[in-house]
Amino acid sequence: MREQLIAQFKEIFGDEGEIRTYFAPGRVNLIGEHTDYNGGHVFPCALTIGTYAIARKREDNKLRFYSVNFETLGVIESTLDDLTPSQQAGWTNYPKGVMWAFEGRGYKLPTGLDMLIYGNIPNGSGLSSSASLEVLTGVVLKDMFGFDVSMVDIALIGQYSENNFNGCNCGIMDQFASAMGKKDHAIFLDTNTLKYEYAPVVLKDAKIVIINSKVKHSLVDSAYNDRRNECETALKELQKVVNIQTLGDLTEEEFEAHKDAIQDPVRVKRAKHAVYENQRAIKAVKALKENDVETFGKLMNASHVSLRDDYEVSCEEIDILVDLAWETEGVIGSRITGGGFGGCTVSIVKNDAVDHFISTIGSTYKEKVGHEAEFYVVDIGDGARVLA
Repeated sequence: MREQLIAQFKEIFGDEGEIRTYFAPGRVNLIGEHTDYNGGHVFPCALTIGTYAIARKREDNKLRFYSVNFETLGVIESTLDDLTPSQQAGWTNYPKGVMWAFEGRGYKLPTGLDMLIYGNIPNGSGLSSSASLEVLTGVVLKDMFGFDVSMVDIALIGQYSENNFNGCNCGIMDQFASAMGKKDHAIFLDTNTLKYEYAPVVLKDAKIVIINSKVKHSLVDSAYNDRRNECETALKELQKVVNIQTLGDLTEEEFEAHKDAIQDPVRVKRAKHAVYENQRAIKAVKALKENDVETFGKLMNASHVSLRDDYEVSCEEIDILVDLAWETEGVIGSRITGGGFGGCTVSIVKNDAVDHFISTIGSTYKEKVGHEAEFYVVDIGDGARVLA
């Protein structure tokens, strides 16, 4: 793969100068969805699929980008003087946003770059292709220009650029998982304090299976920002009656005692999800540490019900996949993962049931919705890094 991408880079940009290669993974969140901007806990892991960059410093301030995934777009050119978002820039708004955020922090880019990108995360799958590209760009800039930034800094810069350059008000989870991933471990992250610990994911006789529904409904970004605003308003209402900084500060019992302070029934449901999902994430990690995979699975199932009914970020196709998983023997737990309105489900499936799981759900899903789903039996990998 690496050699092939380097050859393609040389073909497009020429073979002079020092050419470097980089990788940043996608992620799947095992539990703790839509808690990362509500001061709660998340439990993501980095995958072995992700985004590759082949890059080289230039001697002028030109930026030249090429994506193997969007070959018809050809080389997209820009300059360091033009780090502003635009429709014409397309996918390059993500690396440009990170460059803009680096410069905003005082890390002045001395020269431009040539960069070839290739990703094997399916677009729109909810496995964080955008965060992977942002973290990847941060690693490229740190390595190429010797910037003194930590991997946590790179995650925060990626989140800042997505919020303020690309206009999606995401939390920190996706970038953090891509930057800080560790093979065979998930990251138990308190998004309020950025305290984290690595928890070994030992599933013994089971595998993590991701199903890509192959649908992405267009309201994902606007609905995401709506949910965030609803939670922020609910928090302000609760703060009038209870001393909290975030919704993640509340237990289920405290929420039930004070929820009448929230003036709108929709906001009650949104806040309830944020509070209960945070507690589910805490319980799920405890269960995993105690090798209680069955309890972990039940918490995953409850997470999906909450995301479907209280947070209302599921959709018909995803619900079909989760319902089919729940009906299939050997499934320990299954839920939607990612921002919602399409994308992927994540399931824990016993080893001897994986083939049956894929064939049964694959054929029934196609019958019900008219197109095929994609299945990935995934491994948990390391975070973003320089390859050579």
